[in-house]
Amino acid sequence: MITAGVVGAAGYIGGELVRLLLGHPNVRLTAAFSTSQAGRRVDGAHPNLRGLTDLTFSPPDDLGEHDVLFLAVPHGQSMGNLLTYAKAAGTLIDLTGDFRLRDPEVYADYYGTPHAAPEEIPTFVSGLVELHRAELRGATRISVPGCMATAGVLALHPPAADGLVTGDVTVDARTGSSGSGVSAVRENLHAERSGALRVYAPVRHRHEAEIRQATGMPARMTATAVEAVRGVQVLCRVRLAEGVRERDLRASYRRHYSGEPFVRVVAERRGRFRLPEPKILAGSNFCDVGFAAGPGGGHALLVAALDNLVKGGAGAAVQAMNVRHGWPERLGLAFPGLHPS
Repeated sequence: MITAGVVGAAGYIGGELVRLLLGHPNVRLTAAFSTSQAGRRVDGAHPNLRGLTDLTFSPPDDLGEHDVLFLAVPHGQSMGNLLTYAKAAGTLIDLTGDFRLRDPEVYADYYGTPHAAPEEIPTFVSGLVELHRAELRGATRISVPGCMATAGVLALHPPAADGLVTGDVTVDARTGSSGSGVSAVRENLHAERSGALRVYAPVRHRHEAEIRQATGMPARMTATAVEAVRGVQVLCRVRLAEGVRERDLRASYRRHYSGEPFVRVVAERRGRFRLPEPKILAGSNFCDVGFAAGPGGGHALLVAALDNLVKGGAGAAVQAMNVRHGWPERLGLAFPGLHPS
């Protein structure tokens, strides 16, 4: 049994971390930290947790000591307070964008500000378990990738690694309103967002840099806000290498993901659920990936879907924690989603 604390526990991803850790058989959640909610009950901010915990939010100026500390704080805060956080826990699992990019110049380019701790970037291991499982075993600093980046990388990785695609990649990402966080600005309020399909990042979304870094592909990404509360779906349009057909894509995905506990290949030729849809994944740690290509090859569409707060955030962090400690990856993450929902 290990102890864990969550910094930024009043937010949406922080709440999902609390939910998952309360149900984890090998973890005792000892503290939930929040500046704005300090002194108030955790189940006041997260009413789905009523009857499951008597915890109250603690102020983050006195972190105490924990085996693992999850950082669900705004971008920039982790690198600014890294030494403070490191003194409070043997393992840090960061859910911000602060340590996702390996090149501080790329970080400055995409985030519009210099990195505050570039010398610490190499101390972090990527929390994308499917690509970094070996490095995560025993890791003490883990950086969880962004939600749309996770979907884009998992969609692109098999054909990119196997040399089945070439040239530029266009990533069309759609995301629900919870991705804006609990303190959403006016344009993300329900009255403004309901019924809308808003292209809020027509070029150079930050997750584009993560996709490029992880796949080596020259990806260009657009992000659109859709009416859903939870969920991410990405459509990756790619050019196939000479002679590559849909059967080659299917073989590649099966080879890379056949043993993965949380990646499912969904690419059916008929039926209602032919390609990945985020709705049925709400609350689960699954990422469904799929593809479609014409019989003559040439181009293909790669699709991935996940819950942005779970596999795109809190669930990925818990999965990485499981790997770090040598536990079964499904531990505390067994919920399969709902249908209908």
